[in-house]
Amino acid sequence: MSVHVVHGRRDGPVLFVSAAVHGDEVIGVEIARRLLRSPQLDRISGTLMVIPIVNTFGFLNHSRYLPDRRDLNRSFPGSETGSLAGRLSHLFMTEIVGRADLGIDLHSAAIHRMNMPQIRVSPGKPETIAHAEAFGAPVVIRSKLREGSLRAAAQAAGVDILLYEAGEGLRFDEMSARAGVAGVLRVMHGLGMIPKRGVPIPSAAPLRASKTEWERAPAGGLMRAFKSCGEMVAEGDLLGIISDPFGEAEAELRATAGGLIIGRTNLPIVNEGDALFHIADVEADGAVRRIESLSAQLDAASMFDEDEII
Repeated sequence: MSVHVVHGRRDGPVLFVSAAVHGDEVIGVEIARRLLRSPQLDRISGTLMVIPIVNTFGFLNHSRYLPDRRDLNRSFPGSETGSLAGRLSHLFMTEIVGRADLGIDLHSAAIHRMNMPQIRVSPGKPETIAHAEAFGAPVVIRSKLREGSLRAAAQAAGVDILLYEAGEGLRFDEMSARAGVAGVLRVMHGLGMIPKRGVPIPSAAPLRASKTEWERAPAGGLMRAFKSCGEMVAEGDLLGIISDPFGEAEAELRATAGGLIIGRTNLPIVNEGDALFHIADVEADGAVRRIESLSAQLDAASMFDEDEII
């Protein structure tokens, strides 16, 4: 596990940024690469620890899991004498989390699914929510902790984590990469680690959500989807139609509640009960305008001088 440490000349907070806890979630690796090339790090106060690939085994094998099929993000805080997952978790908790004041963990959806850029935080943590809003992702979701996750173990150890979700497993996505890099720099600015110059301050406040629900397939077959990530839907809106391959039977998939589509499947072949659309409960007023404003700002930001990923 490679760790890149950037020490500033002046004292300040210690922040860690981790990616590829799930080995197939590669967008975080690209965000880490761009972050380490950022000229803003020349003027840093405090310490930044960047771990571009936590789960090297999974990354090299294009797999979410470790070689023993364990999910690293269900293995924290781990054990020095445990399984491979337990030992890696223990090492990360000891050498990274134990030295940090705050962490940002970079994730994407699993393969064949897409997430729009979003931040997930623990409820009841006002300071962490403030950092999440400073990140500037379109949506901030207050989500419960999962046993065995890095976020849960770190919080138990007194270190809060912002969980960034964007893009699709084993795929690059330019907007997800830009939103991630900009967000990390914004949080660093909010912590007093870097000056404001060159950091794109969010042009709109993020949407807040305290509840999300998956819309699931009422039947198996071929799905024709009519809605995309970032779209607002109302209760009863048609999300897609599932038909058999012969055109003899069709089942409509309609939204059971209104909100913002923050994730969806990319596969047209679905089984009954499959999770198809992930909808966050947000206020509809101005939601689309705010999302478009944040996206347009990232499109125009001068800090992104590399060619776009296609």
